[in-house]
Amino acid sequence: MTMDQCAAALTIRTVNDAAVVRSSFPLMAQLRPELADAAAWVSYWQRQSERGYRLAGLYVEDELKALAGYRIQENLVHGQFMYLDDLVTDVGARGQGHGEALVGFLRAEAERLGCNKLVLDTPLSNQLGHRFYFRCGLLATSLRFVEPIASAVARQ
Repeated sequence: MTMDQCAAALTIRTVNDAAVVRSSFPLMAQLRPELADAAAWVSYWQRQSERGYRLAGLYVEDELKALAGYRIQENLVHGQFMYLDDLVTDVGARGQGHGEALVGFLRAEAERLGCNKLVLDTPLSNQLGHRFYFRCGLLATSLRFVEPIASAVARQ
């Protein structure tokens, strides 16, 4: 397949149907293995959607290859921004430009929605992810500090 044929077969669309979210579980589980099963993923998606969480999927010939979960937020540090919660490309489809295409879509969507920035967090240990984000034009500009709340830890 030529590059032009690949580009023609690639589509990015919003995911807003529980059945489609359920079917995306094997892909999301590659990023979030703590999700117990498809039902847990759908439940999470439903709760978070009520708080502005959105999904975009990259499809090649109607097969989901990459998925992004994001939301629009606002604070004094960034103004209005797009926060990228989740970004995953199927392990068998990595290195084909799908992640970069999805980041490009999100960048355009953030601009369309009046956002000042595209923001994400990634663990310090995610060195391959860091290289990918730098290639996509994202810069490391801060370090996040976290303290687990004891009562929340006890509930887990």
